[in-house]
Amino acid sequence: MIQAAHETLTPTGRHLRLDTFVRLRWLALTGQSAAVVGAQFGLGLNLPFGWCFLVIAASCWLNLALRIRFPASYRLSDDSAALLLAFDIVQLAGLLFLTGGLQNPFSLLFLAPVLISATALPPERTLALGLLAVGLATLLALVHRPLPWFADGRIELPFLYVSGVWTAILLGTAFTGVYAWRVAEETRQLARALAATELVLAREQHLSQLDGLAAAAAHELGTPLGTIMLVAKELDRQLGPTASPAVAEDLSLLRDQVDRCRGILSKLTSLGEDNEEGEGFLQTVTFGHLIEELVAPQRALGIAVEVSKQGDGPEPVCRRNAGVMFGLANILDNAVDFAETRVIVEAHWNAERVTLSIRDDGPGFPSDVLLRAGEPYVTTRSPGRSRGADETGGGLGLGLFIAKTLIERSGAQLLLSNITEPGQRGASVRVTWVRHIFEREAIAPHRVAHNSISPLTERDAAPI
Repeated sequence: MIQAAHETLTPTGRHLRLDTFVRLRWLALTGQSAAVVGAQFGLGLNLPFGWCFLVIAASCWLNLALRIRFPASYRLSDDSAALLLAFDIVQLAGLLFLTGGLQNPFSLLFLAPVLISATALPPERTLALGLLAVGLATLLALVHRPLPWFADGRIELPFLYVSGVWTAILLGTAFTGVYAWRVAEETRQLARALAATELVLAREQHLSQLDGLAAAAAHELGTPLGTIMLVAKELDRQLGPTASPAVAEDLSLLRDQVDRCRGILSKLTSLGEDNEEGEGFLQTVTFGHLIEELVAPQRALGIAVEVSKQGDGPEPVCRRNAGVMFGLANILDNAVDFAETRVIVEAHWNAERVTLSIRDDGPGFPSDVLLRAGEPYVTTRSPGRSRGADETGGGLGLGLFIAKTLIERSGAQLLLSNITEPGQRGASVRVTWVRHIFEREAIAPHRVAHNSISPLTERDAAPI
């Protein structure tokens, strides 16, 4: 389900709006024009004014042509966006050629198109634009018009200084490109992971809505069952003492089964009502039964799943929460996938806390996974690495992220660690609830809001 959600939500490209590029270019052209006019008339520098504005006008013409040809909502392909940014780099190089090359302090603007590309385009296109910027900077370091200066003087910066500017452009392009790409990529991954989580929650909510459908079906089936009961009573009255023992037994069995069906349907009908019987049937479960429901599907996979339950006081009862069940099942699936011989599921409860621990004897969590626990797209799966891995590739790294998100929505705290006891190894996942929060949904599920439940503090999550 997680992989299907990821494939549904993963975009094939960034496809930025053309309007974004046009607006950014107008901003750049305004700055370039102001700089040229200010240097020429404000500072009195001797600029090739006409040639500079001819280069600026080329970008203006392109902007106007794009605005006329395409609507504001048009989205560019990656190739088209890269070509536009490449044009901006070439246009900037033309201005710098006319105004001193790398001796011009505005030469650092080479970084701007590469930075935009790093945040919006795939890495290979950013690399190509970076190489273009560095290549043109290298050319400008060797070939350019003199740096404009006052009429009565001339300045010539040493080549060592120009080499330092070139080095700054090279390192700045590499650093800002990698940094911006990494930050933007993490943002995109988090957005896709959250969207996948919402999709999973929507599907789980759809399953919970089947309760209402079951209640509606129960109302619809009430009439034919009543007819069957009426016909059975009428046959029993008509036959009376003349009925054979076999027929009488069949009629009695028929009435009993109809009564049984009516009882089941009355319970299904009560699922949509706010009463104790409706809440108790199919909607609430003891902590032990919840664990058995999680463990039962895993027993046929060849890994021994050992269950241990120990509590102080009555066993806690909770409401069936599809998100919590999904999250715990995902964690147990991972433990079974990576275990060598067995998985241990331990349940503890007392008057204050309810704790569920899942341990395996596998290789444990790598250190980088423990440091980034709960982040999306963190995975140690590889093709064939675990029993649950896809044959065509490893895991997506969304399972733990979604499980943690769903479980913590119920007010729990999820802690990941490696087993450190002498002679043992493996991974350990511990989920801890404050008991009154764990049971509150069973008492008044319609009055408990997820966003009103705060995660446990470190003191609350202390070992029992």
